[in-house]
Amino acid sequence: MVDVPQLVAQAREGRPRAVARLISLVEGASPQLREVMAELAPLTGGAYVVGLTGSPGVGKSTSTSALVTAYRRAGKRVGVLAVDPSSPFSGGALLGDRVRMSEHASDPGVYIRSMATRGHLGGLAWAAPQAIRVLDAAGCDVVLVETVGVGQSEVEIASQADTSVVLLAPGMGDGIQAAKAGILEIGDVYVVNKADRDGADATARELNHMLGLGESRAPGDWRPPIVKTVAARSEGIEEVVEALEKHRAWMEEHGVLTERRARRAAHEVETIAVTALRERIGDLRGDRRLDALATRIVAGELDPYAAADELVAGLTGE
Repeated sequence: MVDVPQLVAQAREGRPRAVARLISLVEGASPQLREVMAELAPLTGGAYVVGLTGSPGVGKSTSTSALVTAYRRAGKRVGVLAVDPSSPFSGGALLGDRVRMSEHASDPGVYIRSMATRGHLGGLAWAAPQAIRVLDAAGCDVVLVETVGVGQSEVEIASQADTSVVLLAPGMGDGIQAAKAGILEIGDVYVVNKADRDGADATARELNHMLGLGESRAPGDWRPPIVKTVAARSEGIEEVVEALEKHRAWMEEHGVLTERRARRAAHEVETIAVTALRERIGDLRGDRRLDALATRIVAGELDPYAAADELVAGLTGE
C-alpha cells in the first residue's frame, strides 16, 4: 500500500517521481484512488487548463513545446498531458510526446506525461480529468493537455479545459474538416500553424469566414481570435499566450471560468457514477434477476426499457 498523504506532500514539493506515482495510481484505477482524490481535493483550483486539439500533422506537439517555453519564461510552473494512441501490444502510449519535448526534460518547473487513450474516443484518455487534478494539486500554474490526433472525434477536450485551442495548418483541407468535426463550436482560440507555407492567409480567411457564418453571439460575448504561428521557430507563440490570457480574463470577468469548472466537475461525477453502475451491472451477468428479466422479454411480457428500469431500481434500492 502507498502512503498517499506522504506522496501528495512530495508532489506539492515538486518531486517528479511523486507526481508520476500519483498519475500511475490514477491510470491504473488503484484501490487507493478514492484516498488520492480526497487528499488532492483541497489543493486544486489554481491551475489554468489549456487544451490543444487539431488534426494529425498540424504541429500540436511543437506548439505545446513552444508554449511551455513561453510560460516558463514568464516564471510559471507547467504540466503537460500528451495523450497518445494506445499501443496494440502493451496498451501504453504509442508515440510518447516526451521525446518531442525533450528540451524541457531537465527543467524542474516542467512535468510532462504521455497518456494512452486505451480505446477511449474523443481524443482524451479516460483518466485525463484525474491526471489534470494531480498536476493542479502539485502546484502547476498552467496545465497543457494535448489531444491525440483523431480528426473528427476529438472535441471532448472542450469539456475538460478552461480554454480550448484549435490548431489548423494550410494545405490540409482543415477548413472543411473543421466544419465536419464540429471544432468551430469548441475553439476559444484558433491557431493557423506553419504560417510560412503557401495558403496560410487563405486558411485564416476561410476560417474567419466560417466562424462568422456560425456566429450567434451577443454583444460582449467572446469572439475567438485567429493567430498565425510558425511553432517550429516560436514565431507567433507570444501572441497565442496573449490570446489565452485575454480569454482567461474575459472568463473571470463574466463568471464563465467558474461555470466551466463546475460543468467539468459535474461531468466527472456523472462519469464515475455511470462507470460504477456499469461495473455493478457487469457483475450481474449470470445473476437470476437479469436472467429472469431476459426471459420475460423473450416471452413478450416485458419490453427492454421496462426491464432496464426494474434492473436500475434493484441496483439503486429505489
